[in-house]
Amino acid sequence: MDSQQREYFQEIISIQEKFTKESEQYWQLYSNLGTWQFWVILLMLLVPLIILYFVIDREKIFLIGFFGFAVHVLFFYTDAIGIRYGLWGYPYQMVPFLPSFSIDASIVPISIMLVYQWTLKHNKNFFVYLLITSLVFGFAFKPLLTSLGLFESYKWINFFLIFLIYVVLFLLAYLITKIFVVMHKRHND
Repeated sequence: MDSQQREYFQEIISIQEKFTKESEQYWQLYSNLGTWQFWVILLMLLVPLIILYFVIDREKIFLIGFFGFAVHVLFFYTDAIGIRYGLWGYPYQMVPFLPSFSIDASIVPISIMLVYQWTLKHNKNFFVYLLITSLVFGFAFKPLLTSLGLFESYKWINFFLIFLIYVVLFLLAYLITKIFVVMHKRHND
């Protein structure tokens, strides 16, 4: 790394440190344990986890869990990109350095995991229920979060586009899961 590159890189690191400090200060002022928003977000994390503990199919726990983890990772990265590019934001957070943690780690993955489990158990077409779940998240859940001030979209982002993002990411998670299932079966055969 030459000196000019090193200096530029150090400047970026400095900006990131400043951003982190500002995010922590913002959290302390507006999103701390004394706000109702904090407790709503905490419930959005804990309630789905508790429900999942009691209703997950223990015989298919690894398949359903893998699918849920794929959803979590895809949504986490997508949210991070959307936030970094200023396409959307979460004005209230449970922790200042993970702005969409409750949604990406709990509500979204667990909801679609339970849909996936239900379609497996009842031999239903997952794609139909994937679309229904995406409709609910895109046109009911995100607008609800927006009305509560827990989510804001910017620039050209709208609820239809959010719905499409849900569809694509759920499909990708399903595809990733299927690929791993096929690889596992081939290994065992």
